[in-house]
Amino acid sequence: MQGTIMPKRVLSRAEVHEIDRRAIEELGLPGIVLMENAGRGAAELLLQRTVTGPVVVCAGKGNNGGDGFVIARHLENHQCPVRVLLFADPDQLRGDAAVNYHVLAAAGTPITLIETPPEPARLDDLLRNADWIVDALLGTGMRGQVREPYATVIDRINAADSQMLAVDLPSGMDCDSGRPLGCCVRADLTATFVARKLGFDAPAAAAWLGEVHVIDIGVPRGMLS
Repeated sequence: MQGTIMPKRVLSRAEVHEIDRRAIEELGLPGIVLMENAGRGAAELLLQRTVTGPVVVCAGKGNNGGDGFVIARHLENHQCPVRVLLFADPDQLRGDAAVNYHVLAAAGTPITLIETPPEPARLDDLLRNADWIVDALLGTGMRGQVREPYATVIDRINAADSQMLAVDLPSGMDCDSGRPLGCCVRADLTATFVARKLGFDAPAAAAWLGEVHVIDIGVPRGMLS
């Protein structure tokens, strides 16, 4: 699913949400199918790289975290050691993200629930020796300044001596402007879904995005024309 040929356009935050809505409500594509395609595509992109050690998936409570759960499952299916750090109460998870969390938990994947506020030294220990960190904390809907616990988490992710994969866009980046919202994950690789995001073409965004690949999640091409 790496580098899929898609229409050459970019999507704003509003357009991302409208395409998701139309795909689910008008075309009848279940959201969980789109999430599965997104997570599997991102996992396959990572597996095309050299992964020599454990992967740590940092997941938030929204659909971005749900994508992270799918990524973890597919990495495990390829015998890649995975740990998940969940920065939310599992009872706060909803919809497709909750489904994929419960699948992962039932399968026995190591999941660590991180207390709020997170302890920086503990985060450093949990991220230490990760070959790759998967940033599945915050998605395209993020507005305003990054708040706790995510500000501390992003700071410790950036301090880790690991390679970074951002899911859809680096956590803390404004989808439309490409600017950090106070703080931002500095990714080596960004697996973005459906199309590039509007803010990716801002000159300052390149330092946070790393190498960008568009992942096809099954949305019909006609919706992007």
